[in-house]
Amino acid sequence: MMALRGLAYLLLLQAAGEGLAHFFGLPFPGPVVGLVLLLPALGLAWVREPVATAAELLLAHLSLLFIPVGVGVITHVALVSQYGVQLLVVIVLSTWIGLAVTALVLRALLRADPVKEEAHG
Repeated sequence: MMALRGLAYLLLLQAAGEGLAHFFGLPFPGPVVGLVLLLPALGLAWVREPVATAAELLLAHLSLLFIPVGVGVITHVALVSQYGVQLLVVIVLSTWIGLAVTALVLRALLRADPVKEEAHG
């Protein structure tokens, strides 16, 4: 029951994000707006606990979520064979860019961490 409530919260926030993005003409996808809405909602225990339970359930079955992607690749094998090298380059570059940005943000956050400064100061 707790996981079902968590999934309901996630879907409601995604729907709210879709609605806000459409209504205000935001340049962001609705699910991204929903995630931004989820961030402050996680501060509430009555939202955080069911969402955590739902997340554990989804992560336990994560491999099942890749089946549609695999079917899509098989369905469009002609496109993959035509643009495979370009797709691979884009995937590798975007992964490296994501890793670099994450490392830079982490470095900046660690430098600005007052707890770290107190421990060494």
